[in-house]
Order: sequence, then C-alpha cells, then structure tokens
Amino acid sequence: MQRKERFQHFIDYFTTHQPDAETELQYSNPYELLVAVILSAQCTDKRINKVTPAFFERYPTAEVLAASHFDEVFPFIRSVSYPNNKTKHLIGMARMLTEDFNGIVPGDIRELQKLPGVGRKTANVVASVIYNQPAMAVDTHVFRVSKRLGLVNQNSKTPLEVEKQLVRYIPDEYIARAHHWLILHGRYVCLARTPKCDECKIQHFCRYYERNRK
Repeated sequence: MQRKERFQHFIDYFTTHQPDAETELQYSNPYELLVAVILSAQCTDKRINKVTPAFFERYPTAEVLAASHFDEVFPFIRSVSYPNNKTKHLIGMARMLTEDFNGIVPGDIRELQKLPGVGRKTANVVASVIYNQPAMAVDTHVFRVSKRLGLVNQNSKTPLEVEKQLVRYIPDEYIARAHHWLILHGRYVCLARTPKCDECKIQHFCRYYERNRK
C-alpha cells in the first residue's frame, strides 16, 4: 500500500470514529493549558490532572505565579517527573509571560518557544489546541504509532523528521485533530510493548500488522 493511501485510510477512519478527539489534559484557559503541558513532559496526563486543580487554585493566573518563589511552588508539583526543573520553568515562564506578553499566551510557535520550559512539542500543542493552528506535536505516542502505521519513514530518527512528514501529507484542516488521534491510539491500543493488534480497528492499513501479525 502506498503512503498516500495509508494517510487517506487514516483520515477516513478517524474523521468517522473520533471526529472530536481532544487533549485529555484538564484546563479552562490558555494559561492553564500551557502549565499543564509543561508539567506533562515525560509524565502521564492522568497524573497531571491530579496535580493541577490545587495548583490552579493557588496560582490562577500567570501574574500570581510570577510573584511566587521556588519553595512555594515546588510542593504543588513534587509528585510529577522532574519537579525541580519544572518548578523553575513554570516560574520563569510566568514571569516572561507577564513581562513580555502582557499575560497573554502567544499563538506563534516561535514566540511560545521563547518561554522557559517550552520546547517545540509544547509550543505545537498550545498552538494547535488553543489557536487551532495546523501544528503537529510529536510525543512518544505520535512517534511510535505513525511509524508503525507506515505513515512516516521507518528510519525517521527525530520528532522533527516525523512532524515534517505528517504535516506534509495531512491536510491542514485535520492536523490539530490528527495529533490527538495518534496519541489516543497509542495510549489505549497501539501500546509500546504489547500493542493490541487483535483489537485494533485499523489493521487494514497498518504496516506493522501487515508485516508481523498476519
């Protein structure tokens, strides 16, 4: 099967079965999503959703967070991965957001990446979720699933390589949702160690299934 065919099957299936896929991180405004995505690096959304309610109650805005100190913030996120670095990043992000962006989360990916703790993946998530831009954030699930399905080259070694291929073949109108399609499929079906191929509904265009399970 040619790559274009796989992409068409991919879009056809998910627009039918998961047309409204969205992030599982809980948030109510752009600032909260930005905080949640920074916290979610190398950590599960489930864990982050347990931490953020108390965090947002104490630090409801970037201005409040910007005025805080490490020892105040750290206890709220001590249960997530790399809490020391993330505490520093969150305070630095809030201060820059307040001082340089008037407290408004920017929609431009380059501007977002100026904020402490915000790499390309985080910037793409915020730009796509908040501003519905055609930005493809590549996390471990997107990286794995897109290669298994055969949507991208098997020898792709970096998230940026994968991102460029996905953006090239997926129409702009679907890119923001496609990020969530790949994540959710990887989180619940196409697991890293033991993919649930027998339960998978997209076997018919999966390169991994073609080669390993038929």
